[in-house]
Amino acid sequence: MTLSTSDATLTFTQRIHHHGAVHHRLSLTAEERSRSRHLFQTDEGQAVYLNLPRGTTLKNGDRLQSDSGEVAEICAKPEPVITVTAKTPTDLLQAAYHLGNRHVAIEITETYLRLSPDSVLQDLLHHRGLQVIEEIASFQPEIGAYGSHSHH
Repeated sequence: MTLSTSDATLTFTQRIHHHGAVHHRLSLTAEERSRSRHLFQTDEGQAVYLNLPRGTTLKNGDRLQSDSGEVAEICAKPEPVITVTAKTPTDLLQAAYHLGNRHVAIEITETYLRLSPDSVLQDLLHHRGLQVIEEIASFQPEIGAYGSHSHH
């Protein structure tokens, strides 16, 4: 389906703290959640245009408000990823260090690392003795030191 902007397209211009009714769900991949100005389609089929401040990175659970007052909730859409686990916390920390040196988008938790599939990095991680699983899962990479944190 090809989307184009029209009068029927909702435009979302701001991230909000909102605990009330949600009118739309917008499931996006990690890469799509970094697009601050883009046309998407909600899970319900409604065309929406994001017109957010440049550099905005959305996270799972964020809420956006349209010009007309409607609220959309952002959902991390499952996508192909590799999930990395280790026998010890130090092994996992070392893997995060090596991936960080390669400027790889990475999700960091206490028990696993998650990144986009990359055969070279998978070989590196296997060589270091880490367990690497290819799967479909939501992916929430770290925003980074200079990322947008204006939603709090």
